Amino acid sequence: MKTTSRTPELEHCEFSGFLRFLEHGAPDPLIRWHYHDSYELHFIIKSSGKLFVGDYIGDFSPGNLVLTGPRLPHNWVSTNIPEEGIPARDMAIQFGHAPLESAAKYIPELREIMPLLERAKYGIEFFNISEQAEQDFYRIRDAKDVSRFANFLTLLGVLARSTSYRLLSSAQMQSFDDDTSLAQINTVFTYITDNYSDPISADMLSAKLGMSPTKFSRFFRKATGNSFTDFVNHIRINKACQLLMNTDKYVTNICYDVGFNNVANFNRRFLEIKGITPKEFRSQAEGRFGSE
Repeated sequence: MKTTSRTPELEHCEFSGFLRFLEHGAPDPLIRWHYHDSYELHFIIKSSGKLFVGDYIGDFSPGNLVLTGPRLPHNWVSTNIPEEGIPARDMAIQFGHAPLESAAKYIPELREIMPLLERAKYGIEFFNISEQAEQDFYRIRDAKDVSRFANFLTLLGVLARSTSYRLLSSAQMQSFDDDTSLAQINTVFTYITDNYSDPISADMLSAKLGMSPTKFSRFFRKATGNSFTDFVNHIRINKACQLLMNTDKYVTNICYDVGFNNVANFNRRFLEIKGITPKEFRSQAEGRFGSE
């Protein structure tokens, strides 16, 4: 069977200042599966449909608020656009990383938002904040110069302190305070990512780090919030999602390509993690390109 792939389109952003504010209706050329080098804080004004962020597929409705990190592909596909269209469906604010990172070195108050930006690489959906966020978006749109930037920082601060959110595309990874532990967990992550299709055991990696299996288990759970087995399964299922989305390989072939040794176990783990079967995921994923 011939394998084909489809790469998300890279959107080129022109900034008039640090912030770029977008507002558009539906249908619109901007509604497409794409990614760009900036962060995007995206708010749905009207309509509902399917949300695609990385390998995540879910539903959206008015008030949906999502922050995506640089080069993380995304799309919101409305399923109920009336014949006359929707004049205002989305608002989005795009901004770069480097200016905030540099400023945070000299302005301690800005450091509060850096963990938020780290989480954004997986995509973050926020809850219980829609009304305030919509008002903040309009204030940012209508303000100029320093007032615009101040309103933007106020909104980022609210999001950084929010505890009502979920990560969309992958598992959150916790950091360590010491360089040795960071280097060790990066070694583990790199090995799993590079060798997910091969047999991988906790005993093998604990020996690689010179740890007892018990110590490695505690160490790994602190780093990822997951057991070793659950984490490896998530990595493999995420890789399977990429293949289901971007190739036309058979599900059976994908099962073995990502390191599972039988289809029944693959289907069971996929259903546990994604809530749907691989075939259902592929069917829904076809909608991420909208009307293209």
